[in-house]
Order: sequence, then C-alpha cells, then structure tokens
Amino acid sequence: MASRIYLGELEELVLLLVALLNKEAYGVSIAEELKKQANREISISAVHAVLHRLEEKGFVKSRLGGASEERGGRKKRLFTITAYGRHSLEELRDTRNAIWDLITKASPA
Repeated sequence: MASRIYLGELEELVLLLVALLNKEAYGVSIAEELKKQANREISISAVHAVLHRLEEKGFVKSRLGGASEERGGRKKRLFTITAYGRHSLEELRDTRNAIWDLITKASPA
C-alpha cells in the first residue's frame, strides 16, 4: 500500500515552482515566480520555512551556489526537486484529475 503524501497548498505550490525553476530555485526566485504564476505575495522568510519543511520531508534537496557581489559575498541556497518530490507531485496531480473527471461526469454543463 502506498504511503499518503501530505502537502499543504503552499507547500505544493512551492514544490511545483522548484520543479519549474529547475536549478535556479532559491528564496527570491520562488517568491517572484509565485507572484507571477499565482498572483500570491509571500515573504522570503515564509518561502524559506516552506523550503526547509520540504527538504526535511525529502521532496527537495539544496546546495550552496556561488557568492556574488550583489549579495554582499553571501551564497544562495539553491533547491532542486528530488525524484520522490516529482513522483509525489505526479500522484497529487493524478488524484486531482481523477476527482475532476468524476465531477465532470456527475454534473454535465
């Protein structure tokens, strides 16, 4: 029996954006993309909290990128989706699609 995947809406959106941004996903880029794609504003600290939870659950992994002058010599923490994270998103999508199909069949337009 498959284990249940527990993701809140914001966790799922952030995970989707990590997948979308590929190797360029970090706090600021995720917050900007969330605003662009979902018209939702979120603080960088909230993004980092979600990323930390996703990493603890094994959905993403992180590494330090290179330091830059514009960041005062600090390094970015870059995030990538894991195979488990991608598989989980696919399962969530399939479940939602199956339910939408049932809704469409139950209530024709």
